[in-house]
Amino acid sequence: MGLLHALKIRILQTLALFLPGGSGLRVRLHRWRGVRIGRGVFISTDVIIETMRPELVSIGDDVFLGVRTTVMAHFNDVTPHLLSGSGHSVTIADQVYIGPGSIILPGVTIGRGAVVTAGSVVSGNVRELTMVQGNPARPVATCGIPLGPNASAVEFYRQLKPLRA
Repeated sequence: MGLLHALKIRILQTLALFLPGGSGLRVRLHRWRGVRIGRGVFISTDVIIETMRPELVSIGDDVFLGVRTTVMAHFNDVTPHLLSGSGHSVTIADQVYIGPGSIILPGVTIGRGAVVTAGSVVSGNVRELTMVQGNPARPVATCGIPLGPNASAVEFYRQLKPLRA
């Protein structure tokens, strides 16, 4: 990677950290960096999305990334072993909700409608419509519907089914 390209990626990341526009400007800045981002995505402030190889991250439609979320897509020479058939190290499917302060590690796929609770560290794949919590993140519930703008929080919680330990 050339020095100018690396500098461009870092400058756009720095601007995206704090500039306003969670569903507009921040999303555009990350797309310009090379992150594949769908429609209706909201990126909160202070979110870090793969600082060196943003093209390794894919984010679906209607995704929410909470404040201070970190998405890491590579660890030096380990990355080629983590790539899925899509060429992405981290894939966040449609309608995923990622709570504040969460960390997503390389080689992870988060399924459609999944919820990552605040402060969780996701080191393995998350099934669709599953809520995960903790470090490392473990399934704690199944979601009847995705958490997001198309469902009220009350309806989401009514359809949440805790898993037995």
